[in-house]
Amino acid sequence: MTVRLGKIGYLNVLPIYHPIESGRFEGDFHIVSGPPAELNRLMADGRLDVSATSSIEYARHPERYWLVPNLAIGSCGPVQSVLLLSRVPVNELDGRDILVSSQTHTSAALLKVLFRHWGITPTYTTGDATSTLSRGDRPQAILAIGDEALNLRYHPDYPVRVDLGEAWRDQTGLPFIFGVWVAQRSDFAARPGAVTKACHLLQQAKAHGREHIEEMCHIACENSCLDTDEMRSYFDGLVYDLGEAEQDGLKRFYAELVEAGLITSAPPLNFLPTGAL
Repeated sequence: MTVRLGKIGYLNVLPIYHPIESGRFEGDFHIVSGPPAELNRLMADGRLDVSATSSIEYARHPERYWLVPNLAIGSCGPVQSVLLLSRVPVNELDGRDILVSSQTHTSAALLKVLFRHWGITPTYTTGDATSTLSRGDRPQAILAIGDEALNLRYHPDYPVRVDLGEAWRDQTGLPFIFGVWVAQRSDFAARPGAVTKACHLLQQAKAHGREHIEEMCHIACENSCLDTDEMRSYFDGLVYDLGEAEQDGLKRFYAELVEAGLITSAPPLNFLPTGAL
């Protein structure tokens, strides 16, 4: 039975999905690729069975999902692909407008949490940074994520660069989990074997991709502005596990979201039932 599998359309998940898409691991899948915000919508609408989603999507609808064990995307320090780019020092952004990528939910929420700690209250406009800059417009500050952030990180008009993964670690001492993998509870109840197989395959693919990270770097560089050394540095800074430290970081983020009024309560971390994997 075909499983509808969601894939973030960024280089950061290549070590997980390339082993599947290249045929190294076979399964009955229909892979749907898109930015995190689009995958969130598809999962919320029940149009995907298993998918990577923004960590805030799980927090908003924990009753709908099981977390896939030990699978996540985040960082324990600089993430390099979630950046606040500013024309002025960050402390001068109070009351000013920030262009926020329409592709993100979690990073936008993290930025609000960090600004709350810093005592800064900007305004926000949702849009596309690349097209905005190509028109000659220069917003005061930009929140860019994914491949766009990698491409814009040295833009000469934005000398101030804040890596949100690094800012979170400086604030909390914890990893930050930008995305998690979830399975629809309803789909798991209807066909546990197929959903379990898909989750297990993702874990196997992750292990393979990490064991062959040099190969993943070379493949990723084919469609990137980064060279192999920069790509290796990028992948080395990413977290793909959801172990104890990563769970602590995720729980802290959810608690911060509650304090900021962005969610009503912090959800428990409910994983796919024991024995399913």
